[in-house]
Amino acid sequence: MKPSAFKYVRVASVEETLSALSEYRGEAKILAGGQSLVPMMNFRLAQPAALIDINPLKELDYVRVEDGWLHVGARTRQRTLEQSTQVKENCPLLAEAVRWIGHPQTRNRGTVGGSLVHGDSTAELALVATLLDARIVIQRKGKSRAVGPADFFEDLMTTHIDEDEVLTQVSFPLAPPRSGWGFRELCIRHGDFAIVAAAVQLTVGEDGRFSDARVAVSGGGPKPLRIHQAEQALVGQEGNGKVFEEAAACVPDTVRPLADQKGSEAYRREMARVFVRRALDDAGSRAGVRQ
Repeated sequence: MKPSAFKYVRVASVEETLSALSEYRGEAKILAGGQSLVPMMNFRLAQPAALIDINPLKELDYVRVEDGWLHVGARTRQRTLEQSTQVKENCPLLAEAVRWIGHPQTRNRGTVGGSLVHGDSTAELALVATLLDARIVIQRKGKSRAVGPADFFEDLMTTHIDEDEVLTQVSFPLAPPRSGWGFRELCIRHGDFAIVAAAVQLTVGEDGRFSDARVAVSGGGPKPLRIHQAEQALVGQEGNGKVFEEAAACVPDTVRPLADQKGSEAYRREMARVFVRRALDDAGSRAGVRQ
């Protein structure tokens, strides 16, 4: 298949991008990495009247640490995150999750902003953003707004961004002291779309008990989900196998998986529990918990 006819618009700034979006009034798509958009166009699942190419926008290509946050420009390549020392030192969970995105060839082109806007419910970046309650910055002519993942990811392949807006930045909180993380993903082959994935961050207080716990799952519904019941079961507890088992047991009743050729609802529920349990072990070990 080949895409339907479209106009190609190359922009040199965010302002030009916003002007082009306004001109085409919902009939344009932004081209950054193109790893999801171009295949959809080839199958004519997407037929934009125009492609707005933001690859020249160096202003959206950065990774920097400021005021307790890791700020990432929307046009930053996924491979850049994977190799960044700043990411590995300040948000190691993010660095690990990126390694599971597709293959090196796709990470060389795929962008952070593109992955988030695409809204795939099993996407690794969406899962980490949900777990860490990242700040997603969206700009339109004359103003910008910051939203959290709970509001940004609305439904399957649906995100809260209007036709005249562009995502410019996502900010992740730095990993706290005395914290550990875990990321586990189930897929048929490395690089395939995830069947389920689990991300965990645990922080140990001065008393040796968990002062904060974050647990999230993808593949358990139309968008990544925080497992708040599991988090509540962990906070205030000392890390051990029994506590982790009880927290993971909360997962099947929380997730709302969709069955497909890769697995039934029951299979996905059980695998979500299993992979949360494994991620808890990893996070506990990295946080210095002795089981």
